[in-house]
Amino acid sequence: MTEAAFPNLREGDFLIQDFRFRSGQTLPELRQHFVTLGTPRKNAAGEIENAVLLIHNTTGTAKTWLEPGLGGELFGAGQPLDAARHFVVIPDCIGFGQSSKPSDGLRARFPNYRLHDIVVAQHRLITEGLGIPRLKLVMGLSLGGMLTWLLGGMYPDFMDALVPVASQPGPMSGRNWIQRRINVEAIRNDPEWNGGDYDKQPSNWARVAPLSALMTQSVVRIQEMAPTREQGDALYKQFVERATKGDANNRLFQIEATMDYDPTPFLESIKARLVAINFADDAINPPELGVVEPAIARIPGARYVLVPAGPQSQGHYTSMRAALWKQHLAEFLADRA
Repeated sequence: MTEAAFPNLREGDFLIQDFRFRSGQTLPELRQHFVTLGTPRKNAAGEIENAVLLIHNTTGTAKTWLEPGLGGELFGAGQPLDAARHFVVIPDCIGFGQSSKPSDGLRARFPNYRLHDIVVAQHRLITEGLGIPRLKLVMGLSLGGMLTWLLGGMYPDFMDALVPVASQPGPMSGRNWIQRRINVEAIRNDPEWNGGDYDKQPSNWARVAPLSALMTQSVVRIQEMAPTREQGDALYKQFVERATKGDANNRLFQIEATMDYDPTPFLESIKARLVAINFADDAINPPELGVVEPAIARIPGARYVLVPAGPQSQGHYTSMRAALWKQHLAEFLADRA
């Protein structure tokens, strides 16, 4: 399913004047870029009743959801989020895509946003920008999954259902944070970074960036891609080249935005039906830590699905292959009917 095939695909911007971040910093104008597809359906009270919010991953944008592995498996006729029946809203998070971000001009002087700020901005986009009082579903991948947990707790009357994918409802810590910290230090200590005021993209930090790829991909798939040392060297070079195409300040702020993530204080506040979907070979959110089960137990009726590793699974990246987990989404949505 190509972008041209998605019904009523549109893009827009919602501008928030004098947005105040949790840190106390402000931005004169915060731009929330978003994509929608499908057609809003209104109830007798004139309120949109079929809206779904989807939140992208740490390395993506709103359009990530339109890729074949996601949109091609979710938005077609008869699929779980059939765009002929749902009004799908997909924002670019603060710091990503065409939403406000450091590379727009402020560089390292951009406000130090956190996931809390992204949640507040997206809530305002939906309620003020699009006039939607309540969502049928919030679903997010990786970073989006983390934001889904927070949205459910911060705005418990805002949605009917929550599906966090490839995430854990616990504080940022352990290996997950350490690999992020390594990237943060690599950027901040790159001589070419120059406090964020560089004329060309700093290159030294990109040599460390492949660490994140190693953490997110299945070790089995990596071994298949690099069964020899020479092929490993070639794959490493590909990872480095991919990192150099991004913006160092954007990446730095994206990583640091997650540093105080911790939805545990909000778990008992969640009212929406919830199913968490994770993957057995996900090294970023390893099931061995036992984080999800006790959190799920604190939310009435919540469920947890751990998708087993298989010949097509890709560790944390399995989240990008909806064919491997969409049946659980479909069953969850059918139960709601």
